[in-house]
Amino acid sequence: MVDLPGGSFRMGDDSGVGFAEDGEGPARRVTVGPLRIGATAVTNREFAAFVRATRFVTEAERNGSSYVFYRQLPPALRSDARRTPPGLPWWVEVPDACWQRPHGPGSQVHDRPEHPVVHVSWNYAQAYCAWAGVRLPTEAEWEYAARGGLEGCRFPWGDRLDPVAAPPCNIWQGRFPDAPADGWQPDTVPVTAHPPNGFGLYNVAGNTWEWCADWFDPAYHRTTPDHAPRGEVASGRRSMRGGSFLCHDSYCNRYRVAARGANTPSSAASNTGFRVAAAPG
Repeated sequence: MVDLPGGSFRMGDDSGVGFAEDGEGPARRVTVGPLRIGATAVTNREFAAFVRATRFVTEAERNGSSYVFYRQLPPALRSDARRTPPGLPWWVEVPDACWQRPHGPGSQVHDRPEHPVVHVSWNYAQAYCAWAGVRLPTEAEWEYAARGGLEGCRFPWGDRLDPVAAPPCNIWQGRFPDAPADGWQPDTVPVTAHPPNGFGLYNVAGNTWEWCADWFDPAYHRTTPDHAPRGEVASGRRSMRGGSFLCHDSYCNRYRVAARGANTPSSAASNTGFRVAAAPG
């Protein structure tokens, strides 16, 4: 965990590079209090300790399936997939896919303990937090921490991105969803695989989406207060931040620090994890 002093910062984005339905703006100054936040997303090793201590069973395990990006699957599993969501043919519902088997049957996490845990819904991220004595960060806390002290920048390291010459984050290589460039395989990487931001946080751009505490609202920047803002109105979707290894300018340009995402609290997939926060120590 990293201790941060809190304070005022410029939240949101008015550049128009995002999606209007996400409600990234209008940008404004907001204030967050002091907090502790995970330097990394919760790892498979950490989540396994929770499961051993509590015998917890995630929603994906209870449901018997979860969604996996098709290029993470061997051809046989692609053909055995139950179904794909409307308009999203690259996602397949795979029997027995869960946090322990992130790519479905035949996969396991024993050789990737420091990868972020995936296939964990918002509901069950909350269960982990309750056990560990922590909580999910609010969107405002998450963005404050992800910016790493850089005022108004597009990414945690600044405004420029050259993903080919020196990739600073784990995002899609090539043009989504075409075959990745240079043999790159779409998947998570260890939580400390790329350099940290100015506050010491790793992989706040790409790798996995990270759940936040808020209910998602496209009008967030117009309806929440400037001091400790939080989406409190139940909307059926919870906020996510950071993008994932599937993000790319040609499709999901949501790996910027101001970008927002959302999903239902029971949803799980192979590109969704979480980071935790707590009161200052």
